[in-house]
Amino acid sequence: MNFARYCDNRILVHLAGVTAVSTRLLCILVLLLCGCGKESAQVVRSEPLPPLPVPITNNAVVTVETGDRSFVVSFNGLGPGRSHGDTLSSTYVFDEKSQEWREASPVPGGEGRLASVAAAAGNRAYVFGGYTVGEDGSELSTPWVHAFDPATGDYEQRSPMPVAVDDAVAVTHRDRFIYLISGWHDLGNVNLVQRYDTETDTWTQATPIPGPAVFGHAGGIVGDMLMYCDGVAIEPHRDRRREFAAVDRCYLGLIDTKDGRRIDWRIVTPHPGLPRYRMAAAGVTASNAILFIGGSENPYNYDGIGYDGTPSQPAPGALLFNLTTMTWQAIDLRGQPTMDHRGLVKYRDRWLTIGGMHNDQVVTDTVNSYRIE
Repeated sequence: MNFARYCDNRILVHLAGVTAVSTRLLCILVLLLCGCGKESAQVVRSEPLPPLPVPITNNAVVTVETGDRSFVVSFNGLGPGRSHGDTLSSTYVFDEKSQEWREASPVPGGEGRLASVAAAAGNRAYVFGGYTVGEDGSELSTPWVHAFDPATGDYEQRSPMPVAVDDAVAVTHRDRFIYLISGWHDLGNVNLVQRYDTETDTWTQATPIPGPAVFGHAGGIVGDMLMYCDGVAIEPHRDRRREFAAVDRCYLGLIDTKDGRRIDWRIVTPHPGLPRYRMAAAGVTASNAILFIGGSENPYNYDGIGYDGTPSQPAPGALLFNLTTMTWQAIDLRGQPTMDHRGLVKYRDRWLTIGGMHNDQVVTDTVNSYRIE
């Protein structure tokens, strides 16, 4: 019998008559004994895409596949000045056919927004929420949801989020359902997992996250398995105001195949090193893994200055979580690191970070490209 083929986690969880834990241990043992495990993956930089028309950070990003043509889209974000007046409602679309970026109509709503999230389903991109910043520094979470057709540049208003969140994690399941995991709502974090059905334009609540409610976390999905790590939680004190504290935790969610509202959340060993804020992350189906790139080890306000008053710097390297062996791999990356991302997007056989901040909070127009080998 070829035991290695049973080590796909979807089978680990659902294999009849054997517990998930015992099956996982059996598979790992077989892999070690027979030498049929894969070698360590390598994440390497590849030829970058053309830069964005302007430097942008904290933008929601997504790739939309339409037949044999791909579009990469950037929504909202923050310009180089990094002040409340530099929030953007811009839409930029990279067309694989022309190999150029073009500016489309602004994201509806009439105001620039930060910390939006985006996901794709079918041949549409969906952009969710984000927060506005007032001249006095006040921040307001927005409930808006819009579907965007990158081929035509048209927007369509959709049903708003039941609870408006920003700085959440968005993942697409079965090319139809989009899950928004935790995030910030006006005055604090929420532990909700909100599930949007792109076909019926309706919302339901899924199983809440098991750990602290967070914002600025990162994650991805492969098949029926979703995962998120880190972020920032509220830490109350007895004798002073609350603080924002980095969270050193990771969780794996197994989506029920019959009722997608039900998620079996499991604790996962934290990744090597310190927790990170606003990493770029995505599920890599071909590798059965979740890939995390960049981010910062010092959580910060939207201007890149840490909540502790120290200017934040991007963390180097990448982190890869293997869903087959349930193990982490820390990977060195050459080149300048970036932070302040709202997603890692797939473009053919590559993974892209789009904009972000370099060292010393410099907002960039760079589109970095990575390949897993």
